[in-house]
Amino acid sequence: MEIVRIGLDLAKNVFEVHGVDAQDKAVLKKTLRRDAVTQFFADIPPCIVGMEACSGSHYWAKVFADLGHEVRLISPQFVTPYVKSNKNDRNDAEAICEAISRPSMRFVPVKSAEQLEIQAVHRIRQRLVSDRTRLVNQIRGLLAEHGLVVARDISRIRLALSQIADGDHMLGAMLIELVCDVREELNELDQRIAAYTKRIRDLFRSNKMCQRIGKIEGIGPITATALVAAVGDRTCFKNGRQFAAWLGLVPKQRSSGGKSRLFGISKRGDRYLRTLMIHGARAVLRKAGGKTDARSLWIERMRDRRHPNVVAVALANKNARIVWSVLSDGAEYQPAVPT
Repeated sequence: MEIVRIGLDLAKNVFEVHGVDAQDKAVLKKTLRRDAVTQFFADIPPCIVGMEACSGSHYWAKVFADLGHEVRLISPQFVTPYVKSNKNDRNDAEAICEAISRPSMRFVPVKSAEQLEIQAVHRIRQRLVSDRTRLVNQIRGLLAEHGLVVARDISRIRLALSQIADGDHMLGAMLIELVCDVREELNELDQRIAAYTKRIRDLFRSNKMCQRIGKIEGIGPITATALVAAVGDRTCFKNGRQFAAWLGLVPKQRSSGGKSRLFGISKRGDRYLRTLMIHGARAVLRKAGGKTDARSLWIERMRDRRHPNVVAVALANKNARIVWSVLSDGAEYQPAVPT
């Protein structure tokens, strides 16, 4: 029995294995407990192992690669069409085994341990920012019920909380006490977010790849470290357009009958990365007025005929292509020179 390809359905404790030979005939169907997975793959000859890209897949990819296997991670959305009949773990493993055999299939880059650590810092910081946003929205809603409407700017809510705590508004004693608690919680969240932001800046300064792409206008330490953490093997993208499409910064297409129909951006990939790229592009747009370099002139021409949001996405797309070029070639970014 010669196994050439295995589809592995990952789980917390119970794993399903589906293996085929060179003639694509099923020769292995097995259920494994978590503690038996490593030993099982250590006992079989090296082969292609396919898994869905999910929590824990990058860890197992490293384990199997160290054992001599070729690992292929695939997006779950590309596995779904190959699931036969009802969905269960065993059918999922068979579908994964079939999907990774397709010659035109696209695979997910395997992340290193360092990339996963950087990504973890971003995920925790992102969660803290979301907690702060929820807290601010809640206190704004509570204050609005008492006739005190505060603008959405977070600096305004901080000022309003300070004024209420100092007794500048005629509110009930209980509400003032609650406001003081919220103010302390908001200050604590600000401190924690600032600490994680400092940690990201330290990671940026210690990583040469981050510093190279950080020279691009619209990409700072947070965006640069997030991109480096997300992009594993740059060879997975043939060109910059594929990288921009992976970020969801290209138009969604519904073409048929020789007629091209393009819509808004596809919004595929990681929303967090796409948001950082677009926010960075908006920052560049605010400072492009009056400049005479080729990049700023291109932005002004785009502004004359398109909506600012469209221009921001177009600039984010351009930045994504430049990032791919810098990462793939190892070259230094050369800023545009004023004409």
